Amino acid sequence: MTHIVYVPIDATARSVGADEVAAAIAREAAARGEPVKIVRNGTRGMCWLEPLVEVVTPAGRVAYGPVEVTDVASLFAADFLRGGDHPLAHGRTDDITWLKSQERLTFARVGLTDPLDLADYQAHGGLRGLRAALSLGTGGDIIEEVVKSGLRGRGGAAFPAGIKWRTVAGAVADRKYICCNADEGDSGTFSDRMVMEGDPYVLLEGMAIAGLAVGAEYGYIYLRSEYPDAERALQAAIACARAAGWLGRDILGSGRSFDIELRRGAGAYICGEETAMLESLEGKRGMVRPKPPLPAISGLFGRPTVINNVITLASVPIILDRGAQYYADYGMGRSRGTLPFQLAGNIKRGGLVEKAFGLTLRELVHDYGGGTASGRPVRAVQVGGPLGPYLPESKFDIPLDYEVFAAAGGMIGHGGLVVFDDTVDMALMARYAMEFCAIESCGKCTPCRIGSTRGVEVIDRIRNNERRGPNLVLLRDLCDTMTHGSLCAMGGLTPAPVLSALEHFPEDFQR
Repeated sequence: MTHIVYVPIDATARSVGADEVAAAIAREAAARGEPVKIVRNGTRGMCWLEPLVEVVTPAGRVAYGPVEVTDVASLFAADFLRGGDHPLAHGRTDDITWLKSQERLTFARVGLTDPLDLADYQAHGGLRGLRAALSLGTGGDIIEEVVKSGLRGRGGAAFPAGIKWRTVAGAVADRKYICCNADEGDSGTFSDRMVMEGDPYVLLEGMAIAGLAVGAEYGYIYLRSEYPDAERALQAAIACARAAGWLGRDILGSGRSFDIELRRGAGAYICGEETAMLESLEGKRGMVRPKPPLPAISGLFGRPTVINNVITLASVPIILDRGAQYYADYGMGRSRGTLPFQLAGNIKRGGLVEKAFGLTLRELVHDYGGGTASGRPVRAVQVGGPLGPYLPESKFDIPLDYEVFAAAGGMIGHGGLVVFDDTVDMALMARYAMEFCAIESCGKCTPCRIGSTRGVEVIDRIRNNERRGPNLVLLRDLCDTMTHGSLCAMGGLTPAPVLSALEHFPEDFQR
């Protein structure tokens, strides 16, 4: 009997020795005469347990972690290939409370399958969404399913995906494009990367469905340059999908065409902004375009273009497979479905939690995250990347719903959380926000380019107790100018963390 052992190939697991653990398991198995097949799967999202090794047993997959090379011999001695007890054992993976209490829709396969095994993908529901899309009468029928599902862009603006698709479908042009924004650059975010490395086919399937919906025959993935593992996975997945006949000409024998090209990003944060991304895709410097026209009317190469991020497109196949109502039954208000929340920063149990909208920061930070890694009280949480506000504990019980959270001064964005304990200097964090903008600004508009530089200088004067009162007034005026005068969200949102620090942690500006 050949024992099947899963060792993640995700970048998180590899960074803490998963490759070496996999090699050590293979060596030890050979030395003991134990036939073993090692499958390199995606991560289950429990990053604090990586490398998490799973073994297939008659009772299901049993988890051990975090496993180091020095633990391998003792695992074999404990008969872990048959689910034996060991200090690193966590029982059946499916019974781990942290994982069991999630609603995994977009991440349903991540960690379960071999990311590049197309047969494994189909055995776990893959391609059912694409086949369902092909069986619908028109692209308009596909779009209506996405509209009815309530799916919104899983990035900053949370614009309804189906409405964007409907606009592109109605535009008259000789060509249309699907562009996947995979330039995941926000601090504390890694859900896009985990999908691309752990289940790349679901992204390709979502893009193909979008192409069928709006009449586009070509798509681009604009991938963050710092993601070499995701690049390798996607390139291999695209080649396999083409060979299998569900990318390229005549997808799945339908007579319809759709193909995908991968482009590596330019290494600039601003290229995560959709129009700067289009400029970069066209071979130009990544600078923001004024709107209108909207990319849905005049986007890539001047043609109507659907631009969605990875999680948005990866959420589409299950909508077409299970139906719009199935997806819409999750969530609250106008925030339907689920979102992969990412826990990072000073947190005990960092990782990815996919939950329906409506849970709270307290549940994420304390129930899932276990509080701070330092053991000290949580003082602030930044949600939505480096341009998101810093939220104090008084905001921790507000439901994570796009409208409700925004009304309370928060921003969900891409779902990334960065946790800080009570030793953090929030005036210094406000300075960081301004400095980040100064470094990453594309430079096209004055409020962002100059305002961020002046902002760093003003905060430095406040922290040095130089005319603190007048400079605090000046800082607020500067933030107002950036908010209302910047060309895009880069400059427009940079004041959010600064103003939130001033509002909730004023004492840090008086030291």
